[in-house]
Amino acid sequence: MRNAEVIRQWQILRAVESSRTGVTIHDLAAQADVTTRTIRRDLQALQEAGFAIYDEGEEHDTKRWKLDAQPFRSVEAGLGVQDVAALYLSRSIVEALSAWPLADELRAALAKIEGALNPRMREFLATLPQVVSTKAAPGVGGARRELVDVTQRLFEAVRDRRLIEMRYFSAASRRAKSYALQPYQLALAQGGVYLVAWVPQYAEFRTFAVERIERLAVQEVTFRRTRELPKNVFGSSLGVFSAEPERIEIEFTPRAAPYVQGRTWHESQQVSVLDDGRVRMTLDVSDDWALRSWLLGFGADVRVIAPQALAHSLRDELWLAGEQYRGTGMFSTDLAKTGTGLERD
Repeated sequence: MRNAEVIRQWQILRAVESSRTGVTIHDLAAQADVTTRTIRRDLQALQEAGFAIYDEGEEHDTKRWKLDAQPFRSVEAGLGVQDVAALYLSRSIVEALSAWPLADELRAALAKIEGALNPRMREFLATLPQVVSTKAAPGVGGARRELVDVTQRLFEAVRDRRLIEMRYFSAASRRAKSYALQPYQLALAQGGVYLVAWVPQYAEFRTFAVERIERLAVQEVTFRRTRELPKNVFGSSLGVFSAEPERIEIEFTPRAAPYVQGRTWHESQQVSVLDDGRVRMTLDVSDDWALRSWLLGFGADVRVIAPQALAHSLRDELWLAGEQYRGTGMFSTDLAKTGTGLERD
């Protein structure tokens, strides 16, 4: 399977890079538990992908494979103005990934590339914050170093296909649970890092927020990937959930219309403008917390038409929210005063 091939080639790169004297094909085959013929194909694929892998010595057991420690010495010659701008934006995005594995390594690599630029390019790079900026999504709480350590261990477990055991606080049940998992993928979404893993006890894939992992143990035992993740794990959700999609039909007021029409909220959306300025939208997404919180954020500027179960649930939620303010002297029906914040957009 393609996933197993990618993981094996990643392990080959690490083995070759970490050995000063190089490694033989037989060594690599033994480490990956495959034939030498497979390793030769992997090495060829890595060379064709642009990695500076080369061999030294005679054929058979004496030939050793190495990785050029500085394969990008002439990177400056291939960089233009647009490339430098993209480099700055990449660095800004990386700086927002506080708990993402290899974030520090990415920053270091980008710093090395910047160091290879000539003075005029570096001067141009320094002016970019005045022209363009990035803002990270709300990040996770807790101690950053602890999160980085946990994420790094998960990254290695996914890469090496090692079983894990963990104690995890479930937001849905509001209690901690113990899990034995097969880790398949780490995903960055909405400012958080998530583990997508196969849970044998439930016979399904589930998603876990890294910041809610209370205890983690990576086992020496490995597993075989016998299931394929969908190409877009969260494709059916507005957030980081995995569930079957359903047809959602909603209407927005004329006041919210420009804001709604100006963005693509989901790839399945279809938008039509009604005669009175209202906007009707259909989405094929899962009915989950991400969808409901998005709809609730529009307040009185949105109405769910279908499904009825979702409409009734949001109606009850809004009624309960209103009850929080009754009798406090803060409740007002003057929407012109309170607004929704859309006026500022």
